[in-house]
Amino acid sequence: MTHQAGQALDRLTTTLEAHGPVVLPALLLCDFGHLAHEVERLESAGAVALHLDVMDGQFVPQLTYGQVVIEAVRKATRVPIETHLMVEDPERVIELYAKLGSDIVTIHIEALSDPRRALETLSSLGCRAHLAISPGTPVERLEPYLDACDGVLVMSVEPGYGGQRFNPVALEKLAWLAAARSRRNASFRLGVDGGISTETIGLVAAAGAELIVAGSAVIRSADYGRALTELEALARAAA
Repeated sequence: MTHQAGQALDRLTTTLEAHGPVVLPALLLCDFGHLAHEVERLESAGAVALHLDVMDGQFVPQLTYGQVVIEAVRKATRVPIETHLMVEDPERVIELYAKLGSDIVTIHIEALSDPRRALETLSSLGCRAHLAISPGTPVERLEPYLDACDGVLVMSVEPGYGGQRFNPVALEKLAWLAAARSRRNASFRLGVDGGISTETIGLVAAAGAELIVAGSAVIRSADYGRALTELEALARAAA
């Protein structure tokens, strides 16, 4: 991890500890014809980190982008990047995405043959290792690996598509994970991704979410700054 990346992650941690939950805009719906400008707009609007969805058309039906976009975003921003790998056999590519400058790499429990080894590999490469879990997967499946991960991303929609309706099963998973963290006296972060809006963000924050991924609620708004401010205010009031 570079000194600059370490400082950016430290600022993210400080923000979480001082103010509570933060919103990570997801770039999936942004204007990729003006990618650097979109990243600049989001950073200027107050985004403290960015979320990038890598889909391979196999683990999920949709095909999005890969290493070229991650590399371009890394060059365009000073804030941390979370790279969410929705791919088959992520062990093949985690080293690549870590070395491209991803500060957080999030990998799906459903796609991993050896979750602990993958998490340890990511940690050894200097980035934060997060596990993601889909709506239909029992949350208990994560338990053997909670000591090895820096965070858990709870999917509140089926991975692979934007604009889906929020699935409240995520609230149960977040509450279970928050209790497990407290019981273990652990420090892993809790994230949520999918269907986040002004109507749902308070619910996930109250259940324990700290890193809240929002796509259309930010990117489809006319004013990124106003959208981020409103969403984070609602989350912090509910946390």
